[in-house]
Amino acid sequence: MRTAYSVETVRAAERALMAQLPHGALMQRAAAGLAAACAGLLRRVYGARIALLVGSGDNGGDALFAGARLARRGAGVTAVLLTPDRAHSEGLAALLAAGGRVASAEAADRAVRGADLVIDGIVGIGGKGGLRPDAAQLARAASDGGAVIISVDLPSGVDADTGEVRGTAVRADATVTFGSYKPGLLIDPAREHAGALRLVGIGLELPARPDVEALQHADVAALLPRPEAESDKYRRGVVGVVAGSARYPGAAVLAVAGALHGGAGAVRYAGPAADAVIARFPETLVSAGPPSKAGRVQAWVVGPGLGDGTDARQALEDVLASDVPVLVDADGLRLMSPDAVRARTAETVLTPHAGEAAALLGVSRERVEGGRLAAVRALAERFGATALLKGSTTLIAAAPGSRGHHTVRVNPTGTPWLATAGSGDVLSGLTGSLLAAGLSGRDAASVGAYLHGLAARELGEAPLTAMGVAEELRGVWREATG
Repeated sequence: MRTAYSVETVRAAERALMAQLPHGALMQRAAAGLAAACAGLLRRVYGARIALLVGSGDNGGDALFAGARLARRGAGVTAVLLTPDRAHSEGLAALLAAGGRVASAEAADRAVRGADLVIDGIVGIGGKGGLRPDAAQLARAASDGGAVIISVDLPSGVDADTGEVRGTAVRADATVTFGSYKPGLLIDPAREHAGALRLVGIGLELPARPDVEALQHADVAALLPRPEAESDKYRRGVVGVVAGSARYPGAAVLAVAGALHGGAGAVRYAGPAADAVIARFPETLVSAGPPSKAGRVQAWVVGPGLGDGTDARQALEDVLASDVPVLVDADGLRLMSPDAVRARTAETVLTPHAGEAAALLGVSRERVEGGRLAAVRALAERFGATALLKGSTTLIAAAPGSRGHHTVRVNPTGTPWLATAGSGDVLSGLTGSLLAAGLSGRDAASVGAYLHGLAARELGEAPLTAMGVAEELRGVWREATG
């Protein structure tokens, strides 16, 4: 599992460690890891042209010491000092002693554009807002010159704690981060600026509870429900689906597909698209009556393609009044009563995209997309529910007071190819099946998002359909469970 910690937590751990180490030892550890990563990205170090973009903080010091190591291996290293009078003095001395040089103000742009590799050490993890004009110009020069760009700890100009980008920021090919991942490295829009991530251990003692975490394959495999010898369809979990309408029958079919291919013991469907559902999945148990009369379920999925008529509203109210976990998506998010959601004693999972989240929070879509971490936490807090915020990075925040609610989860398997009609319906059915199997709202949402993204990736970078993703889930599930 990848874990990320806030700037405040990382700095406290760094202070504690520096108190136990000789002066400068921690920076030397970071510089050694940075230099090794840079060397790995070059065809050869000897004769390579390397430019350092050096700010006034410790990131600038890391860059200078790493540059000194590379210069000793025969690279031509040139430092561009954004604030020459505040550059790290010991790092600068080490670079010059190793044969590196400092570019004059007039030669700075040329040094950056002519480099094979540029090390971004402009701003550290405490930076807020975008780059200043002089730094932004150098960042553009690095991109225009075609050099490989490596950022020190995080791309300069992004917010380490939130992933927000307020202005111009460096777009790195790789980011070498020290001691711990920072939340902004895992969350868009900053994640798109970070490139490939490499974590260099420097010996930090960090708390057991991170601010952000991303499940990896082994974590998901450990959470996936597996049938046992005595399992029957009820022990495996029966999920109820209330979706679709005369106008959108396909939403019901896709939600049922996600549930069936997501390991449900059985699926009960209640709604007006029963004929379409049975035609595609004859194993589905259908009901024409209200959800409460459909039969026994361990969880409900409600909302995809539901429409906004009287029957849709009544079905939603019926589901929210139940005493089993409920996932609300799409039209259900628009129709639901916030008070009814907050009053529920069983778990509720809300799965909005950015536009739906903006409507629920009463803010602009741009605000949600620019501050995804704050938005998903606000949704969980406001509705007392687990919130899964879909998008370029899918985030999951647990309901306040529930296990793990302090830590937001980030799904690492997302792909832009999932931006296709009906994809969210499949995810809802899949996540609902995991709720019915007994996973918590947080775990069901996390595992569902992970498998959903993995299925899309298995199909490759080509136009895909939501049903194609649903069908691919069978193979992904089989592989994950071994």
